[in-house]
Formats: sequence, C-alpha cells, structure tokens
Amino acid sequence: MHDLSRRRLLAGALGTLGAATLGACAPGTERVPVGSAAVRRAEAARRHPGQRVVAARLRPRPVTLDLGGPVVDTWAYGDSAPGPLLRARAGDLLRVRVDNDLPVSTSVHWHGIALRNDMDGVPGVTQAPIEAGDRFTYEFTAPDPGTYFYHPHSGVQLDRGLFGVLLVDDPDEAGGYDVEWTVVLDDWVDGTGRTPDDVLRALAGPTAGGGSMPGHDMGGMRGAGGMDHGGMRMGEAMTSPLLGGAGDVDHPHHLLNGRIPAAPRTFTARPGRRARIRIVNAGSDTAFRVALGGHRLTVTHSDGFPVVPAVTDALLVGMGERFDVEVTLGDGAFPLVAVPEGKSGQALAVVRTGAGRAPVAGVRPAELDRVTRLGNDLAAADGVRLPQRRVDRSHDVVLGGSMMPYRWTINGKSFPDSEPLAVEQGERVRLRFANASMMFHPMHVHGHTFALSRGGARKDTVIVRPMERVVVELDAGNPGQWMTHCHNIYHAETGMMVNLSYRT
Repeated sequence: MHDLSRRRLLAGALGTLGAATLGACAPGTERVPVGSAAVRRAEAARRHPGQRVVAARLRPRPVTLDLGGPVVDTWAYGDSAPGPLLRARAGDLLRVRVDNDLPVSTSVHWHGIALRNDMDGVPGVTQAPIEAGDRFTYEFTAPDPGTYFYHPHSGVQLDRGLFGVLLVDDPDEAGGYDVEWTVVLDDWVDGTGRTPDDVLRALAGPTAGGGSMPGHDMGGMRGAGGMDHGGMRMGEAMTSPLLGGAGDVDHPHHLLNGRIPAAPRTFTARPGRRARIRIVNAGSDTAFRVALGGHRLTVTHSDGFPVVPAVTDALLVGMGERFDVEVTLGDGAFPLVAVPEGKSGQALAVVRTGAGRAPVAGVRPAELDRVTRLGNDLAAADGVRLPQRRVDRSHDVVLGGSMMPYRWTINGKSFPDSEPLAVEQGERVRLRFANASMMFHPMHVHGHTFALSRGGARKDTVIVRPMERVVVELDAGNPGQWMTHCHNIYHAETGMMVNLSYRT
C-alpha cells in the first residue's frame, strides 16, 4: 500500500533530522532546531522533583472491527476505535511506547498538548517516521489540564481507526458533577470498499499517489454536485447554513464511540444527576452538530480550557475541536445525536436514566434546530485569559484552494512550499486567519493555545468560515518548529499547512 503523505516525501528529501532538516535561512534568522538546547530547557521548566510518570503502550496494527453491524478491516491502536483511553494529571510525565505493527510508517501527534517540540509527532519536521516494525517512545510533560486526543500525523491515517483520547486532570478542580462520559465522534470510510488513501486519490487525481484508482472513472465531476465515487458523494454538494462548504467526502458511516446509530452505545445514570460530557471530534472531513434530546447543554471548556459557562441547545464541533459540557439529566431514555453538518446520516448514543423505549436510529431531537453555538462564540474564564500586552509580530494566514484541481493553500502556496511564519521566543504573536475559499477550515496550531480576539476563549483549533477572518493571539513560549494547518485531513494532505517557525 502506498503512503500518500507529502510529509513523508518531505522526510525523504530532508534525510536525517537536525541541522539538515531545520537549517539556517539567512544570517540572524536561523530556525530553532527541534532537538536544540532551547527545546530541552522549555521541557526542563515543566518538570519538577517527584514528578509522577504515567506509562502506556500503543500498538498500531491491522484489525477487524465490528461497528455495530458493518464489519471493517482497518488500522487501530487496539481492539477498538477509539483506542485506549490515556489519563494523567497536569504536570505528569507521559512515557508512551509505540510499537508499529502497521505495514507502513506512522507517528503519533498529541493534539492540543503544549509539549516539547521533539515529541510532537510530525514526520520530517519533528521526528523521523516510525517505520514498519520499529518502535518509538514519546516522553513529555503534560502541562495543562483538559480534554485532548492522539492520532497519526502521517498521510490520511487519521481517517482509519487510529485515534484515542488523552484526558489530563486538574488536581485542584472542585468537580461539581456526578458522572463523566467521553464521547468521540468520527466519520468512517475505511473497509467499506475503499480506504482513505483511495479517497485521497479520487479527490486529488494522479498527483496523489501516482495515478487514478484502477476501475474508476476520475472524470465524473458534476458541477456543484461534486463527484460520485463508487456511490459516495464528493465535492461541493455538501453545504451548511452555519459553515458554507461543509466538507469534501460524504462518509458512509458516522460513529459515536465506534458504533453506528443502529447499535448505539448507552450511557447510564440516575435522574437528576449532573453529567460532564467530554466531546472530541476525531473526524477527518466532518463537523458535527451535537444535541441531547430533552436537555440544554452548558459548555464549560473548549479545547481543554475553561470558558464562561454558556447554555445552548446544540453545539457545533469542528474536526480537532474538543468541548466539555455539563447537563442535569432528566428521567427516561434520551438520544444524544451528532449530525454531520451538510451531510447525510448521523451518529447516536442513548442516555438512559429510567424506563422508556430507546430512541430509534434516525431520531432528530428538536434541540438540533434551536440555538447552536460554535467555539468562536465563547468567552474565556477569568483564570485563563491571555494577559493584555503589545503585539510584537503579526502574520496574515490566507486560506485558499479549490476542488478542481484539488489543491489547498496558505498564502497562495501548498506545503512544503509555503513560507514559514517566523516568530521569536517571548513574542506576542497575532495570526489573522482569512478564508478566501468556499469551504470552512478548522485551523489547528501545534504546541500552543491561542486566544480569540473576540471573547478571548483559549483554543488550539478554530473554525474559519468562508470569506471570514478570525484573529487570534498567542505567546511564543514553546520553542521549536510547529505545524499550523487545516484539520480537514484531506485539505492538509494536499497543501493547507505551514510551519510556525521559531527563529534565533
């Protein structure tokens, strides 16, 4: 099987890491190397005497999974998708050994964690790929409490079963809830007659892996209706009143904790209990609108950081975003529904606190059509607001691209040709995301959290809608080389990435 990752091609061109990978650009503007003393000092500052070590092992490998009816051959970190739940406390040292039993190289990215740069898991940028049959141990301090997740940063492997949740607890948190549930949303294609690599080839054509798929006519674009590839819609037919262009692939299944709606997971509690629900969107091309029938949700955290509590009927979750919500549970059986924005189908779980018939697979709670909030609408809690200070450096990050040809850009160029966003240690940096395309883009910055200019919510992934500008600020306090990219994995793989590059 071919690895279609542009990053793998980049890794081959660069050879070994270090000076050859992250060399000087011009006198006085040298990049801070991934393995530099500055990176080691930043990690040393996070460590403390008596630091607890949390050890774990991941073994990515080919598996066969039952999604609740459909049985698929895929790749996963264990015998299910999501993979093993990893849990630590803020300030703990995580030591995670990865044994690669896949037939191709891989990596693990720790999404949202402000960790040391050489453990960020981006082949060709922060590490060499973990080749088939090899192992690599990730070791880093998790500095901030919150809801995070892990996944490959190799090709389109995220669109298989390779994802899992990492929860970092706050030892000083008062709690205030009775039960805690973790909800992982995903769009699924692998093992249904095509792989994510097949999908990428169908979208990008001969440039993505050396030629069209045998037996498929790649010339069938149908205007605004997009492409019909083996019965699966692709292209610009998927639109949302909230997001505009809502994705490129109409996945055949949408899952909640690894199950289709016909065989949903069930969460149980007693009526009147307060539930904390941690929601992770591990999808590759799909934003989900989430609602719990008969209830309103109180959003308490976004991308791990607390927000001013916001009550809503439904919540829109972009790829890579995470939200914690709290809800006081009624008495009965209620549908927890995640509808893919602009697409067909849905994901479902059942919340049961008492007697009553379980919701049917196609149930649509009225809350989905009421007030819907985005993470962009939230305000930071007082304790995590970014202190006000002068902005030292600003960058425009213009998002562009098209379906024909299938190419996505930042500032007019596709990675690895995009010009890095240079920063220096200690600066306050402003990023102005401007979407010049007709698709929405959930933009993710590795190794940092930023503050939205409106409301100040602290995030690492933010939705930028068509023709919209979203301004964020961050403090450059984590030296190294950090990917900034769209978390639509197909957009990222065809160019919508850039390097946030620390310079000396």
